[in-house]
Amino acid sequence: MEDDIKTVERMYVSFNARDIDGVLAVLTDDVAWANGMDGGHVHGREAVREYWTRQWTMVSPHVEPLGFQRMADGAILAEVRQSVRDLEGKPLEGQTHGLKDKTVGHVFHFRDGRVAGFDIAEAV
Repeated sequence: MEDDIKTVERMYVSFNARDIDGVLAVLTDDVAWANGMDGGHVHGREAVREYWTRQWTMVSPHVEPLGFQRMADGAILAEVRQSVRDLEGKPLEGQTHGLKDKTVGHVFHFRDGRVAGFDIAEAV
């Protein structure tokens, strides 16, 4: 579990630094990634790249992990504080593009040491 948590922690650091290649490096080729803006999932590394590239043209999200736990199915649940700002760094009012400031759960499914799936759990 420690290796999986370290991987997730590095992913958050890379995401917050907008180092998309740092995150993509630990995803499986066929990753299924939750689309927090539009719903559903995007599939594959390049689809994740396109999703984040698009998101970052509209909003500036920051995600701070608060804690981790192993779920019964082996996935890692990360409790995170999600903060979403406009491109000038000002807090967004209300909900915009399906994102807002709140604490949520991020669920990471691993396969062969890489993230194969990501889901959002609204209630932590």
